[in-house]
Amino acid sequence: MTIMTERATPIEAPLSPPTFESLLRTVEEMNTPDGFKAELIRGKIVVSPWSKLRYSRPMRVLREQLQAHVPTGHFADTSPFLFQFPAAERGYGPDLYVADESAFDEEGRHADGEALSLVGEFTSVSTKDADWNEKLDVYGRLVPVYLVVDMRDSEITCFSDPSPHGYRSRKTVAFGEALPIPEPFDFTLDTSGFGG
Repeated sequence: MTIMTERATPIEAPLSPPTFESLLRTVEEMNTPDGFKAELIRGKIVVSPWSKLRYSRPMRVLREQLQAHVPTGHFADTSPFLFQFPAAERGYGPDLYVADESAFDEEGRHADGEALSLVGEFTSVSTKDADWNEKLDVYGRLVPVYLVVDMRDSEITCFSDPSPHGYRSRKTVAFGEALPIPEPFDFTLDTSGFGG
């Protein structure tokens, strides 16, 4: 008969918080459940569900209208990719984006946030705070156009003209109203197909 005794096994804890690069590697290695995405928000890995089914139509309507006006060499998509913002130590997986195709020629799994010409986030209860605050701050320093589609309040807000202090321009309309989308797109978005 063998008798086993339990004894504490020390675990080496890091002496300092994880680095941005190590958090990105962790996100890359995660086996995120189907229907969920992992992002780096406020220096932490946050797992949240992908959008609800009723978000599909407005996402499709938005993507199709954007695709007709994207800058040369860019494309509009909703595929789940993480865009990294090293200066802010953040990594976001936008619901919809327009990005330079060349950003996807790299071997890694995280595209450069500088490749983005537009980001669209469709708010939910779990993401609303990050979409309206943290992401607004990070995108507002780099991404030319940021669209926040508020499915609960049936309205869409367009932020544009990024600066070191955030976006300088903001326009909100209710679903069904026309929304001007500025350069580099320069067209009027028809939101009548977004629902209400």
